[in-house]
Formats: sequence, structure tokens, C-alpha cells
Amino acid sequence: MSHTQDQQEKQSAALSSVIAAIGLTTFKIIVGTLTNSLGILAEAAHSALDLVAALMTLFAIRVSGQPADKEHNFGHGKIENLSALFETLLLLATSAWIINEAAQRLFFKKAEVTASIWSFIVMGTSIVIDYTRSRILSRAAKKYNSQALEADALHFSTDIWSSSVVILGLIGVTIARSVTGLHWMSEADAVAALVVALIVVFISVNLGWRTIQALLDAAPKGVSDKIVKGVSRIKGIKDCHAVRIRSSGASWFVDLHVTMDGNRTLNEAHALTEKVEKKVQELLPGSDVTVHVEPIEMAETPPGG
Repeated sequence: MSHTQDQQEKQSAALSSVIAAIGLTTFKIIVGTLTNSLGILAEAAHSALDLVAALMTLFAIRVSGQPADKEHNFGHGKIENLSALFETLLLLATSAWIINEAAQRLFFKKAEVTASIWSFIVMGTSIVIDYTRSRILSRAAKKYNSQALEADALHFSTDIWSSSVVILGLIGVTIARSVTGLHWMSEADAVAALVVALIVVFISVNLGWRTIQALLDAAPKGVSDKIVKGVSRIKGIKDCHAVRIRSSGASWFVDLHVTMDGNRTLNEAHALTEKVEKKVQELLPGSDVTVHVEPIEMAETPPGG
């Protein structure tokens, strides 16, 4: 499959998420307003952020697919990480609003919530759509090693749990009105909203940490050691050291130094570096590898030997 076809498939997955988010946000706002359910309104706000995140992901996928140029020697992949960071900040801001509103309803003011059949329909629909789009995004993320699509897939898969919590809250409100002595369950909607907010905070913190690590060029744990061991086993390579790894969207850039017999011909040295590149790409698929060769005399002790 060509690069253009790959990009089209990634963009198609992102676009389907945008369309789904538009429909869910509109549906939840209408039903949440009619029923005065904070749980559903919280989910509507969450879906509105999903829409913003989906739009940012679509934009990031389109830009990150552009080839490297004179100003961006490592490509445009970092736009995916910036998109995820922006999404994280939006999610945290929304969580703060939800927590404040839930606290107001629990301790300072009362609000009448109508748990109608439409309340359950909108949340049930949300679960079905979120499940479908999270699977689409997850498949595309794994296929193309896209951090932006992976973040979106994780986000929407957790929406399933938060929607389930809102349904439980609505059930609590219904029980409170039907069963004598269980009036305390009328607060279940606000409690459900708090749980939704905590879920969103948890997702945001994890997503934000991963994004910051990527922006700081943190190498994946253990990969440097694997590269050193794997390359050092190649016949003709005496030593592998100074391994540096950085990410750019779905791509990896690896720089490393190897030592070999200084009496080898240039062609032999070049053939060995190609073996090194192939080994690194086996250990870290999709990586762009730069090998620096250091000559040694066979009688000398290799560095670290």
C-alpha cells in the first residue's frame, strides 16, 4: 500500500470520528437540556471536547503526513503530540467545570432531573457509537503506529465506561422516585457526573504525561539496551554505543555509533552498516537509522571491552 493510500485510510478513520462526535454531541445536548440531567450534560460537554479532539486529530494526521522539508528536517510528526497536549488541556478544563457543578448540586442547590426513556436512549446510543469508532481508530493506530489515532481510540473507549456510569446515575434517580426510603438516590445523577469527571481527569493525566514525554524526546524504555545487544551480536561489529532515539509522530529516528575493524574496505563497512540498520528496524519498526562508524585495530580492546 502506498504512502498516499496509508494517509487516506488514516484520515478516513479520523473523519469517521469527527462525524460521530458531531452527532453524539448534538443528541446529548438536546436530551440533557430537556431532562435537566447533569450527568448527560457532562457527557455532552465531554462529547463536545471529543469533537474538538477529533478535529485536531484529523488536522494533525493531515499535517504529519507531509514529507520533511528544509525547515522541518525530521518531518511534521510532532504536530500529533501538540494536538494531544491541546486535547489534554481541554479535558482538564471541562473536568473542573463538571466537578464544580456537581458539588454545587450535591451541597448547595437542588436541581430536578427527569430520567425519561430518551435519557437512556441517548446514553445507550453513545455506548454503541463509541465502541464502534474506538475499534476503527484502534485498528488504524496499530496498523500505522499513529500516536494521534491511538490517543483518540483510548479516549473513546473510556467514554463507554463514563456513559455506563451516567446510566447508573439515571437508574438511581428513577429508583429514588419509585421506592420509599431511597430518596438519597436522587443525588445519583450528580455523583455520576463526578465519576465521569474523575475518569476524564485520569485519562487526561495519562495522555498528557505521554505527550510531554514525546515532546521531550524520551526514548521508549528498554529499547536502547535491546539495540545495543542486538547490534553487538552482528558479525564484524565490535561494539555499539551512544544510542539516541527520538520520536516524531508515528516515526522514530535512531542515531548510534559502532566500532569495526579499521582495515575493512569502504564497501565492506557500508554493507555492515546496512545490516545494523536492518537490525534496528527489526527492533523498532518504522525507524530512520543513522550509523556512525568508528574504526579500531583488531589488536585493540573495543570500548567497554
